[in-house]
Amino acid sequence: MADTGGWVEKLMVVLRDGRKLIGVLRSWDQYANLVLQDTLERIFVGVKYADIKHGLFIVRGENVLLLGEIDLDQDDVIPEPFTEVPAKEIRQLQREEEATRKKKEKSRGKLLRKYGFERDFGGDAII
Repeated sequence: MADTGGWVEKLMVVLRDGRKLIGVLRSWDQYANLVLQDTLERIFVGVKYADIKHGLFIVRGENVLLLGEIDLDQDDVIPEPFTEVPAKEIRQLQREEEATRKKKEKSRGKLLRKYGFERDFGGDAII
């Protein structure tokens, strides 16, 4: 892996599964594998968000969807109307949002079957 040469670059990395990581780039290689230091995961649900600290984080390059540098002058500025909440609360909101999405998807699948279409299982296991 390559060394960053002493300069500090703070990045936001969006992963294929939708997670958003913020951390200091320490190293990378030709496959876009990244080593991030002081990493935190920022979770958004509606207008609420929480930061969960992970420390040192290794990201496999094939999981990187988007990569961007964070302006250190604007780093601490969170635009309105977003408000920070505890991690426990954001996890609960995340579970509720996922349950609502699954319920909506299930009713959509029933409607599609009514018209003769098969539901897209989106990688879910069918047993």
